[in-house]
Amino acid sequence: MSDVSTSKPKAKVASIPPSTDMPKFEIPRFEIPKFEMPKMEVPAAFREFAEKSVTQAKDNWEKMKAASEEASDLIEDSYATASKGAADYGLKLIETSRANTNAMFDYAAQLLSVKSVSEAVELSTSHLRKQFEALNGQIKDLSALAQKVTTDTVEPIKESVTSAFKKVA
Repeated sequence: MSDVSTSKPKAKVASIPPSTDMPKFEIPRFEIPKFEMPKMEVPAAFREFAEKSVTQAKDNWEKMKAASEEASDLIEDSYATASKGAADYGLKLIETSRANTNAMFDYAAQLLSVKSVSEAVELSTSHLRKQFEALNGQIKDLSALAQKVTTDTVEPIKESVTSAFKKVA
């Protein structure tokens, strides 16, 4: 058995446009009442206090502005010193690497020309001794340069902070 539906197709209902005749609501307008301020005399002591406060605030503002400009200049100088020091340190590292690489190539060339095992051992021992001494010297130089850069960078900041504390005390 089959169920056959005998429903009729539904007719489409036309949409009804919204009515344009709807009332519009407006916020009621009220006038702000006008109050007259009472005329009163400000005491001279209060006026003087207000004027002193304004003058003191201006003076403090000028001091803060000068201090912040000084701190900004100090930071800029320290940054420039640190940047130059880092560049110098990087150049020193490159110079050290170049010297070590050249020493290694020289050693490899000499090692290829040895005629006996004992000569190779003697050459290796000599090379290791030279490289160890060179490495110690390079480490001392790099450490001294790093210390100099750090001191040059931090010293102006240290002096500025010390002088600031002396001014406050």
